[in-house]
Amino acid sequence: MIRSIGFAAAAIFSLTAVAQSATADPVADFYKGKTVAIIIGSPPGGGYDALARIVAKHLPAQMPGNPSVVVQNMPGAGGIVSANHVYTNAAKDGTVIGAPNNNAPFEPLFGTPQAAFDATKFNWLGTPSVEVGMLTVWHETPVTTWQDVKAREITMGASGANSTPSFYARLLNETLGLKLKVIVGYRGQPEAFLAMQRGELDGYASVFWSALKSTKPDWIKDKKVKLLVQFGLEPEPEIPDVPFILDLVTNPEDRLLIQAACAPLAAGRPYMFPPGVPAERVAAMRKALFATFKDARFVEEATKTGLDVKSPRTGEQLAALIERIYKETSPALVARLKKLNNP
Repeated sequence: MIRSIGFAAAAIFSLTAVAQSATADPVADFYKGKTVAIIIGSPPGGGYDALARIVAKHLPAQMPGNPSVVVQNMPGAGGIVSANHVYTNAAKDGTVIGAPNNNAPFEPLFGTPQAAFDATKFNWLGTPSVEVGMLTVWHETPVTTWQDVKAREITMGASGANSTPSFYARLLNETLGLKLKVIVGYRGQPEAFLAMQRGELDGYASVFWSALKSTKPDWIKDKKVKLLVQFGLEPEPEIPDVPFILDLVTNPEDRLLIQAACAPLAAGRPYMFPPGVPAERVAAMRKALFATFKDARFVEEATKTGLDVKSPRTGEQLAALIERIYKETSPALVARLKKLNNP
């Protein structure tokens, strides 16, 4: 009788162990008690920083193991410093997430020598939005349409010759035949906006629609600015009356140039793991981030902060975009991109 009870007990223990093994989650086991760092490629106070802090607040509830999430700023070279760090030096176990500026994934393609990484080898995790840029001029500037800028030179503010607004000003000049004169030396968009109000500048070549809505909603309501052209890989539905650049350009090579140049806008505000993170942790983080982007509480908080998170993309979609741009951009187009990026 004792032997029978012992055999039964052993059988029950064995079945329980098998059941526990079958239901164990190695990803949850790994992340339980861990801290995940989001490394931002921009300084505190901007849109990337604000968004990452909201992500850090809501992501743990969606992650197996519910790890803590902290935010670290590593600004420099338009997000390239942080991208280099995540690629080379960050832990490759799934505890470090990169949040670079959206230009960073394409800097190697654009010929930026400081970009010491292969963007196609990052494990891209997703983005909560895509961006649309706009050629924006102050309401007192004596131009009304983009065609007017083909005949009249107007001034655009930028921080430097290699900055994003300078790059897009040159793109608009080359593909639409505009006469945008870039005046460098402004620390950033806020300073350039003040210069527009003072009459020192006519406009800014790369205002994001989401940023304009969040920082200057009165400018839209009171028609303080004129939006001459919108650019990206797809138009913004909220501004259907603003001409979309790919509807204006007929030259096939120019269209391909625009698509490559505007790929950073389609990357939105991207998140990634370094190369080498185990596949199951990549899959879990992609799923958790996308669930965070769709969570009503996250959307509500981000929207209240003025951030546009209405068009998320999965990690798979983001990875496919970046791989496609690198694969399909011909050497001739790469040469044109490098010239635009490094005048």
